[in-house]
Amino acid sequence: MSAHAPTIGAYQVNSAYHRPVPSGSELASATSRQLQSTSSALIVPVGSTEQHGPHLPLDTDTRIATAVSRALVGQLGGDELKWLVAPAIGYGASGEHEDFSGTVSIGTSALRLLLVEFGRSASRWASRLVFVNGHGGNAEALAAAAALLRYEGRDVGWCPCSAENADAHAGHTETSVLLHISPADVWIDERVPGNSAPLGQLMPALRQGGIAAVSEVGILGDPTTATAEEGARIFTEMVDGCMRRVTGWTPDRNGMLT
Repeated sequence: MSAHAPTIGAYQVNSAYHRPVPSGSELASATSRQLQSTSSALIVPVGSTEQHGPHLPLDTDTRIATAVSRALVGQLGGDELKWLVAPAIGYGASGEHEDFSGTVSIGTSALRLLLVEFGRSASRWASRLVFVNGHGGNAEALAAAAALLRYEGRDVGWCPCSAENADAHAGHTETSVLLHISPADVWIDERVPGNSAPLGQLMPALRQGGIAAVSEVGILGDPTTATAEEGARIFTEMVDGCMRRVTGWTPDRNGMLT
């Protein structure tokens, strides 16, 4: 494990995302007066609290979305807007994981309503709002909420923390990223291979019985091949992808930045 936190762009990634390197870009640390005379834009990490096998923490998706959001704000520092990272929304639509202890899902309907009300309120002072999503199960709620907010005239978009050739859940991809951004919280000796069959092949059983129907350990992929070096590469790909989407700002009909 490195004794030094890695640097991504202008943002230094701390190994524990909940103890960020002090920054003027954190909404929670700002005061109302500091924001009164600025044109602000808000990035909102959206994650989940759900099982990630025996080796990753329940807030893995939230950690990744938060780290990507902070790195993104670091790279957007030269923009004419003051970009801020909001405290993460740490519960999502995770019903497929509810057979595993620790999972807390609020479902698609509740998440959609939360995102809509969040967007309506934040848009009273923030000129632009970006949701950065770390959990695939949240996509339906994000699309519906962003579409409505945009219909109401608010400048809202969302983007996923995505990487090419990523496996589905708690496997090589997510484990590598956690080894990069939060290595102390990965239970290395608990890593075991999961179901590595193509997701399309698993979907019928997964829809019927959740993750437990296709993987006893709750893993889709193989975390035993994960490395911190690979995590750094994947993390950079996630940040760069979001950066392209945000700076290009071409939301589709559901508010997803393309």
